[in-house]
Amino acid sequence: MSASPPGNPYQLQEQFFQAMGGPQQFQQLFAYLPDVYFFVKDAESRMMAVSDSILKRLGLSTEAEIIGTKDHDHFPAQLADEFVRDDRAVIETGRPLINRVEIWYTEHRLLDWFVTTKLPIRNNRGEVIGVMGTVRDYNGARAEIQAYSQIDDILNHIHQNLDRKIGVNELAEIAGVSSRQLHRRFVELFGLNVQEFLAKTRIKAASDALINTDLSVGDISVKFGFCDQSAFTQQFKKHLGETPLKFRKRQRVLPRI
Repeated sequence: MSASPPGNPYQLQEQFFQAMGGPQQFQQLFAYLPDVYFFVKDAESRMMAVSDSILKRLGLSTEAEIIGTKDHDHFPAQLADEFVRDDRAVIETGRPLINRVEIWYTEHRLLDWFVTTKLPIRNNRGEVIGVMGTVRDYNGARAEIQAYSQIDDILNHIHQNLDRKIGVNELAEIAGVSSRQLHRRFVELFGLNVQEFLAKTRIKAASDALINTDLSVGDISVKFGFCDQSAFTQQFKKHLGETPLKFRKRQRVLPRI
């Protein structure tokens, strides 16, 4: 868990923006773009600014509540680790990450696919001092994603068959490409190979069921194609860092937005 934010979070924010060259009025623009979530982080992946839409998505009232915090303060550990990993790649290389599809929270605190773009922030000397980015709902970014692959048909097929094992060759046939090409496209788009994506999608669907249904953990494991409850629990903990029961208990006490 990250260290607590300083007593005056706006002082931390002001120092960061001064390093960038002064107050960043452009960020006000993002308040008026539908389905776009904007964030700014420093080199330690601490939040320096976010759009109002992110505050609402995380159930926060003021920007002061998020300045100086990290992804680990708001997301399951495994997801936060991935967000920070991508931050580090952008900060250390200075290269942007464009249209990466990843799991994030919907307005109802369910996990779903979103499209993230991250760009390096440089100070007056050209040194990378942080990262800024946008998060968009997958459906809203669909037109751009299709430049990578025939992803819609594949995603629809996966969602319609989460109760059984889905093979790579099966998906490659739907996309009209070879298995090797499909793997390459998935890595380009999701940062995951096909098997990893399938596992993550199955876990995402199971996590939604844990929050929104009264099905037992055993029933959910069967519903989403796991061989037994033990295998489901093991995979769930691998991806989200906690058992299904702990996840259900923790999520059900969080405020609904």
